[in-house]
Amino acid sequence: MGDLVTKPKARAEPKTKRPPLHKVILLNDDFTPREFVVVVLKAFFGLDETQAYKVMMTAHRRGTCVVAVYARDVAETKATEATEAGRRAGHPLSFTTEPEE
Repeated sequence: MGDLVTKPKARAEPKTKRPPLHKVILLNDDFTPREFVVVVLKAFFGLDETQAYKVMMTAHRRGTCVVAVYARDVAETKATEATEAGRRAGHPLSFTTEPEE
């Protein structure tokens, strides 16, 4: 009989699951100056002038606009910090988060 070589069964390694992502959403209001919204988008979300303007205008026209997608804790922190920046400046600027589908 020939030599029979057997290989050990490979163990299935548990895969690390990525954290669920959350969207940061800019909510439109009729009082915060557009220029201020652009400044906040650039400062807190790293958007360039053109991107920030497009996001601001989309929120203005549609009522809301997704700014960025992050892990939940990052999304909530950025939304809170940007909203607080608006409040400190006396504006009702508001950001919120929701799970990405």
